Amino acid sequence: MEKGVTMTSVQVEEQYDGNEAAAGADASGDNEGYQRGLGARQIQMIAIGGAIGTGLFLGAGKAIHKAGPSLILAYAIAGLVIFFIMRALGELLMYRPVSGSFSEYAREFVGPFFGFVTGWTYWLFWVVTGITEVTAAAQYMQYWTHGSVPQWAYALIFTVILYGANLISVKLFGELEFWFSMVKVTAIIGMILICAGILTIGFSDAGDTASVSHLWDNGGFFPNGIGNTLMTLQIVMFAFLAVELVGVTAGESKDPKKTLPKAINTVPWRIAVFYVGALIMILSVVPWTHFQPGVSPFVAAFEKMGLGIGAAIVNFVVLTAALSSCNSGMYSTGRMLRDLALNGQGPKFFTKLTKNGLPLVGTTASAALMLVGVWINYQWPGEAFNYVVSFATISGMWAWIMILVSQINYRRKADRGILPQSTFRAPGAPYTSWFALAFIGMVIVMMGVDKDARISLYCAPIWAAILCVSYLVLKSRNPEAAAFKKRVHGGPAAEDGASLTKD
Repeated sequence: MEKGVTMTSVQVEEQYDGNEAAAGADASGDNEGYQRGLGARQIQMIAIGGAIGTGLFLGAGKAIHKAGPSLILAYAIAGLVIFFIMRALGELLMYRPVSGSFSEYAREFVGPFFGFVTGWTYWLFWVVTGITEVTAAAQYMQYWTHGSVPQWAYALIFTVILYGANLISVKLFGELEFWFSMVKVTAIIGMILICAGILTIGFSDAGDTASVSHLWDNGGFFPNGIGNTLMTLQIVMFAFLAVELVGVTAGESKDPKKTLPKAINTVPWRIAVFYVGALIMILSVVPWTHFQPGVSPFVAAFEKMGLGIGAAIVNFVVLTAALSSCNSGMYSTGRMLRDLALNGQGPKFFTKLTKNGLPLVGTTASAALMLVGVWINYQWPGEAFNYVVSFATISGMWAWIMILVSQINYRRKADRGILPQSTFRAPGAPYTSWFALAFIGMVIVMMGVDKDARISLYCAPIWAAILCVSYLVLKSRNPEAAAFKKRVHGGPAAEDGASLTKD
């Protein structure tokens, strides 16, 4: 095998020569055609910015209204789970860094059907998330225009602009994301510093009333009960969706073996500062009872402080955050569709790249579907964000489930010497991975209890049925293809349904 060339799971099977360790160790680089245009600083900021989007800037308003100060604890616990997920992903990435990482690992360690489902579901997640983000961006624009321009018109404009930006080069994408993330990080840190100044010096209209006692004085730390705090978990988990995006960049990172572990290890302090720290400061300066669903808590906080210009600035920042996340969605969907096509689990025309190494066809198809968001904003401008958040959450969490299950199965093989050990082992695994799976299961149960989020659970079986039929049709057309055979490590490819853990 030529060193520096990443192989898909199908290519790994086709070139299997009995030396599994060598196959895993040499599988680095990227699928032929991609360009390694993402440097270390860009990967770091993509990792940081991926966790800062509408889930924090817009969705937190509804969560604060429902849970009060206890939302801080919800973010802290969920953040720990996210760290376990990211370290599991990091272990897999260092075993074999590939651009279509989630579906690749599911295909290799769980089975070809699960790889198929994961790839298409993650693609759908980013399409739905793109709709979510342009919806949020359109809502933010109403802050300045006050309804003089229809919300759907902004959604259309933003979708077209971001689509165009994704047709230039991966290096430009990385640079745009670097500065988008820099704006978001600077804004949150600035907000924290301003709140700290109000608490200590007492300036602004909120100076006389600001106090950390707001965290427990207005009905206690759990003012609406622990049950309502649990009900916010789907909003909390939605806020963390996209942290796994660094896995998609593996094939276009200049040095994935060094940059990806560093980016993943920033997860704890990212969550501690940008979520837990920011919420502690905001809820100390402005009582939680002042926040309302659908209104950014950052904008509302500045308005309560009497800093009108600050609210306008923050609104611009959260607008940037939404557009950044949608931009990332267009980036990832094209790569995921190409990975599926390369493995024979998607139309072949998705494999085509431009001379700049960009998956034009996949990106175009995804952007076209994101235009559904324009229609949603036209039909239900007031409820558009809530309609798509719950479905984005359930589809995004599927990728996390597959990351965890794949890591558990990989670790089992590696510990038995069947596969090489990763150079970036997840601490506490597999126990931490099982804990994370149990937590995700609890979130799904809470979504079933919540009438507003339940619609996503109704949609999930329909999507699953579509995928099952599609998979069976593709397999019937080419039953002997490696894409539809399960890999048994330590031996030749086995028919779909064979035991993954067979030694």
